[in-house]
Parts: sequence; C-alpha cells; structure tokens
Amino acid sequence: MSAGRWAAGGGAVVVLVATGAWARWPGGTGVDADLWSRVRPVVEARLLEQVRGSGAGEPGARWFCRAQAVDLEQQGGLVRAGVSTLCLEYGVRARSLVECSGAEVPQVMRLRREADGEYVVVSVETAPDGAGHAEWVTARFGHVTAAALDSAVPSTALEAAARRHFGLPADAPVGPC
Repeated sequence: MSAGRWAAGGGAVVVLVATGAWARWPGGTGVDADLWSRVRPVVEARLLEQVRGSGAGEPGARWFCRAQAVDLEQQGGLVRAGVSTLCLEYGVRARSLVECSGAEVPQVMRLRREADGEYVVVSVETAPDGAGHAEWVTARFGHVTAAALDSAVPSTALEAAARRHFGLPADAPVGPC
C-alpha cells in the first residue's frame, strides 16, 4: 500500500475520533442540552456541598464550582451524569482576587427525578487520585470521552462569579493565595 493511502486512512481515523469526541462533549449531539440545564444546578450545588469545610481557610474565602457534562443518559426518572468538575476557592487580598485552592475532578453523579419534577443526587463516584485514576476514567467514560476529559474546565466563569461576589471590578487581577 502506498504512503498516500496510509496518510489518507490515518487522516480518516483522526477525523472519526475527533467527531466522536465532539459529539459527546457539551453542545454536541451526545448531551441533551435541555436535560443538562435542569440537572446542572443540582450537580453544582452538590459540588459545593462536597468542598464545604475544605481548602486553605483564608478568612472570607468562598468556593465556586462548575461542571461540564461529558455524557448524560436518562432512563425513566434516573439520570447518569458523567461530568468534569472544577471547584476553586477564592478570597480577596488588597482588592485583588486570590485563588487559594482547588481541584478539577471527573465524577459520575446519578440523579433521581422527584414527584415534583426536581432532581436530587442519589450517588456520586469520584475518580481517585494517583494510581487507578486513568483506569477509573476509562471504565466510566470510555476511551474517546476519556480523551475529551483532558480538556480543562475553563475557570473564567468562576473568576467572574467570584469577582461579582466580592464586589471587585471585572478586570481585578487573580493571584495566588
């Protein structure tokens, strides 16, 4: 087989893998945007519960969390939400925003739809630190989606929310705690 055919075949594989990752990422066809808009506030509230009481303990510091749906499945009244999460603790020092601690962690949350239509989290699985992390992610998200998790959750929205919360200007710098 000629080198040109190998290159064309390799290019086709790259396109297929990229298309698969795009389709499963938020905004792609793999995530129901309406369902995500209903469960996201519940997921992010749970994230805040999980981090409460942890962190650097900077006086007046507060946690801000964001989740991105990687995959979302609904069966009856149950939802499995595979999410990439980012929680950051911010405080203020000398009218500047300071980032005190934080973590980005893949999680699988299961939610149940209540009679009133609201969702509640019924279980949470979090990827372990260190040994076993990659295996956990691949087992729960698959190879293509696991590769999509390598993209960091942007902290821009969290920084903006922290600036608003602390009454800082939109262009206040962010520094270490």
